Amino acid sequence: MTHTPDLGDINLPIYPRSVIDAGGVTLFLAQTAAGKRLGALAGDPAALAAFEGELYSRGEKTLLVGPLTAENARALRDAAPALKPRPFGLQATAGCGDRLGLATPGHVRAARVAPGFGMLYAQQSVRELMRTNRTAAAVLDDATWGAFQEGWLEGVGADADHLKTPEDIEQYAGPGFSFYTVDPGAHVDGAADADDEATLRTKFAALPWPELATTARDLSAAYLGKRIEVEDRAFSVDEPTLLRAAAKYGRAVAHVAAMYRALCARLPEGAWELEVSVDETDTPTTHAEHLFIARELRRLGVKWVSLAPRYVGRFEKGVDYIGDLDHFAADFAGHAAIARALGPYKLSLHSGSDKFSVYAIAAQATRGLVHLKTAGTSYLEALRVLAATDASFFREILQFAIDRYETDKASYHVSATLDKAPRPETLADSDLPGLLEQFDAREVLHVTFGSVLTSERGYKARLLAGLAANEERYYDALERHFIRHLQPLSQKG
Repeated sequence: MTHTPDLGDINLPIYPRSVIDAGGVTLFLAQTAAGKRLGALAGDPAALAAFEGELYSRGEKTLLVGPLTAENARALRDAAPALKPRPFGLQATAGCGDRLGLATPGHVRAARVAPGFGMLYAQQSVRELMRTNRTAAAVLDDATWGAFQEGWLEGVGADADHLKTPEDIEQYAGPGFSFYTVDPGAHVDGAADADDEATLRTKFAALPWPELATTARDLSAAYLGKRIEVEDRAFSVDEPTLLRAAAKYGRAVAHVAAMYRALCARLPEGAWELEVSVDETDTPTTHAEHLFIARELRRLGVKWVSLAPRYVGRFEKGVDYIGDLDHFAADFAGHAAIARALGPYKLSLHSGSDKFSVYAIAAQATRGLVHLKTAGTSYLEALRVLAATDASFFREILQFAIDRYETDKASYHVSATLDKAPRPETLADSDLPGLLEQFDAREVLHVTFGSVLTSERGYKARLLAGLAANEERYYDALERHFIRHLQPLSQKG
């Protein structure tokens, strides 16, 4: 970072990879005593009009040094269109949730070592925005500055994650997010898995048929007595299977279709793509249910690029897959075949961070049609750095997380228990980084992020300051960690 490229007599410590030429304006990111600043150098001062900052004469050129504001982030994306979010279609993709706004440079470095992915450096759900007191625009801006710092010009995406209502769309549409994950989980009837046939018939009859643009008779005729071929597999959906699939997912399908229409009305064609997520439910999505979801969405005119079923086993936050890997591989192969035959579309791995045992399975089964969604693992890597550099502060956060866990875990699928999470007072300083490898401590730290970052004790400001003082250490940790995610997913078999 201390190397200064040849920019005349500009005496600033410049991030060397950030230097780019944008239509006669040389743009770069510099580190100053006041923090990071945007630099813009041009022969014609009028070329700098879109940016805000202080102007300095440099011979025949004018230098602008400006703050990392929302206005400058927008002007930067206009000047360097590669930094504007765009769709990636069927390219393998990875989303990198960043709850602190500092992690993108580390994500970029990992993407360079394990290339081939469309990278969604901005990703945040409505729930995460609320728990971190951030805005979608700020998430995008932070990712923009991070990608710019590392000179990433390979295209970027931005995921508006887990949208549940049409009202959720606006805050992401304004800044220009490119990937919209619709979560109809509230409309999935998980009880249908255990319902008897009489109950299923009642639920089937009560489905919102106008919203589904069909009738009970027509839907039955489309499935019963039909042989549905999917590559080397064939499905014959009997009446109990159809009743269960429709009762469980019919309302969710209608909700996704309504959300899709709302997105179409708000966003320009070709500037965005849709992901459908039914993963945050208690029971797995069977192959027949996946088939039902995909066929009905297609009948309703919905176009999507990625789908996240609820897979067998458990995808808990921040830890590896829990379950029988042979069972997962066989079940996942069926989902992948359906996705190719009825799309093609990608299968998405939600709560996908740290699922190291399934990445190669997923890559081979999907033949590269895969999307990885990560979230809190970058926050955990920040805590790993903190544990190694400020043991006293890490102990504070750990104890606070332990105190908050029983409350904060309510909206997550986690199984950590406090009696198995080591207490900070029982550990030597040298043992603290190892807590990030301990199952229970890792989940406790993972799900309490919102309470930590919004605490009146000022934890967030202290954490950001500590990471700024150990910037390269944090990037190195992220690079190593995300290479472990991306490399096995790139092996298509």
